[in-house]
Amino acid sequence: MIRKIEALLKEEVVPALEAHGGSIEVVDVDNNKVYVKMTGGCHGCAGARATLKDGVERIIKERFPMIEEVVDTTDHQTGQNPYMS
Repeated sequence: MIRKIEALLKEEVVPALEAHGGSIEVVDVDNNKVYVKMTGGCHGCAGARATLKDGVERIIKERFPMIEEVVDTTDHQTGQNPYMS
């Protein structure tokens, strides 16, 4: 499951995030939840929550209906170079 979700993100999500200097990676899949870490311009970005819930989570849930939630494990307070501040 984790590899399939990683492939989905790589194909459909990461290119859009890279346009803003960011990226996302899967940390774990457990108990119908996907744990992710946002990096680059997404790390510390004011729009990260909206990106996660309205974009990433929606896409993952459409393809993998058993997934109940996508959890952001990023410590956004430590972001060095967010796209938005």
